[in-house]
Amino acid sequence: MAPSPAQVARHSPYRPILAHPVLRRLLPGYAVSALGDGMAVVAVGWLAVEIAPADGRGLWVALAVAAYTLPGALGAIVLNRLLRGRSPARLAMWDALLRAGALGAIPLAHLAGALSIGLYVGLLALSSVLHSWGQAGTYTLLARQLREGDHLAGNAVFSTIASVATIAGPLLAAPLVVWGGAISVIAVDAGSFAVLAGTLLWAAPGPQAPDPAEAADASRAGGLAVIRRDRTMRNLVILSIGFFFLFGPVYVALPLHVTHDLHASAGTLAGFYSLFGAGAVLGSLLTGYLRRLPLGPTTAGIVALSGLTLLPLGLGAPTPVAMAGFALLGLMWPPFSTMSTTLFQRSATPAELPRVLAVVSAIRILAVPLGTALGGPTTTTLGPTPTLLLTSLALLLLGLTATTTLHHKNQPS
Repeated sequence: MAPSPAQVARHSPYRPILAHPVLRRLLPGYAVSALGDGMAVVAVGWLAVEIAPADGRGLWVALAVAAYTLPGALGAIVLNRLLRGRSPARLAMWDALLRAGALGAIPLAHLAGALSIGLYVGLLALSSVLHSWGQAGTYTLLARQLREGDHLAGNAVFSTIASVATIAGPLLAAPLVVWGGAISVIAVDAGSFAVLAGTLLWAAPGPQAPDPAEAADASRAGGLAVIRRDRTMRNLVILSIGFFFLFGPVYVALPLHVTHDLHASAGTLAGFYSLFGAGAVLGSLLTGYLRRLPLGPTTAGIVALSGLTLLPLGLGAPTPVAMAGFALLGLMWPPFSTMSTTLFQRSATPAELPRVLAVVSAIRILAVPLGTALGGPTTTTLGPTPTLLLTSLALLLLGLTATTTLHHKNQPS
């Protein structure tokens, strides 16, 4: 006899998270913020196109897109002395407030007739300076609110919110751009971060008195130093760098594969990315049910399986087969991020965790663009399909190698 919906809900790994007295008040704010961020994917570059001079439009669009994310990696390192030891709720709230203020200044400058492309890029860069620390604060707050066995499901809830927002956000942004211009979407994005900041101010627990030993440790070492002295975290960082870096060339090779090798339309490329997004939503929802699997080997195995899912593209398989593989790649993406975050949560002490996760966030921010930059000359030299094959084989080798180094939850150096 099949279980009833009530029985399924009662045994769901997500029930403790959705019923948690603090998290259930925070999640709506995070959902609104993620949706605003998803809408900004369309608006950030589009507004740069609208206000940049025609002769340098391509460069300014690239700078605007980079400014919305990359300064967060710099902030993770430069602001370590200032922000280490701060409560996770405050880190997340300060990031949301800075995002809301800097992004909100863009439509205000536009209304005043003072918005230049240089000011626009500068405000985008300012808005992202604390983002690695905000992410670190969010996942540290989550880890402190939940028992260890619920960390994976809690991380998966946030991953699901982000995955859904990447699909819904652009769909909502498109008509808003037509109706009010890209500047209106930026205003909505700013408002979404203001909602998150208000939610954190209202619902997040106040800072707790730190343990004296943890407070002393927090004053000594930065996140990189903490990672270097722990074997599990070292190996996991190397795996994360490799995974995100090796995925970067796909952003270059896949469009060229569709246009040059398949001689297909933009609709085919959109199909690849839509299936990836659908796979990511499903992967986020399923991740919580993987809690009985060993985190280290499973995380490494996901990288190896990701290489296999790219293999049809690299071998020039028929488009439906290649699309199915790309959908499976999307399915793998959220479990990797979620399980690796959970492994960091279990490997670092409560005092170390914000610093460690800020560094991890910075690595994720930087690795994909660096890999994408490598993808240009690689694709030019080898061609799109061989580049995808090389990426597939490299991911497979990386994952298989990592399974021998990530055995346990935490290994001493």
